[in-house]
Amino acid sequence: MNPLAIPEIVIRRIPLYLRTLALLREQGQTVTSSQEIGDRLGISATQIRKDLSYFGEFGKQGTGYDVRYLEEQLCRILQVDRDWSLVLIGAGHLGKAILSYGGFEEGGFSIAAVLDKDRRKIGSRIGDLEVQDIASLPEAIAEHHVRIAVVAVPVSDAQDVVDALVDAGVKAILSYAPSPLALPEDVHVEYIDPVVGLQSMTYYLDPLHR
Repeated sequence: MNPLAIPEIVIRRIPLYLRTLALLREQGQTVTSSQEIGDRLGISATQIRKDLSYFGEFGKQGTGYDVRYLEEQLCRILQVDRDWSLVLIGAGHLGKAILSYGGFEEGGFSIAAVLDKDRRKIGSRIGDLEVQDIASLPEAIAEHHVRIAVVAVPVSDAQDVVDALVDAGVKAILSYAPSPLALPEDVHVEYIDPVVGLQSMTYYLDPLHR
């Protein structure tokens, strides 16, 4: 299967299905349906069946899906049936918050190294990790077999950081820097900008003054 043949919007929905299945399993449920998954996510059952059909047949009409089996198959499709090591660039307040977030390990990801250019931070410890000099980035990536990085640096530093990551062989970047980055076509980037999210919500709030 050519990964590029699957619409990106479909790939973005698969983790939502996976999370729902994990919740159902934790609640002791063994069988579910596209209708139930759709009701929980606000997505039509038809859309869910269409999304899953890109990857094969996982259930039988009238009997639904085996929760554990479908969860395992979606983990395999997303390649989270294995552990992925990450590097974190940026040891400031945001970087520390990211390191304290437990959801990465639950999703199959672990931060193996944290790096920064600030001499005042290099050598300090954040949890179990010692902050390394950004100059040692290629060695850290090679040592931990890293292909994914999390970038938590100011916008002014972001492009230089991702350039160094690409040069070191990183192919996927999660960026908290709220600015578009210039990257090769074979490097995938996801942006997280909470301010944009908040601004898109305030549109729907009743004005305080009219």
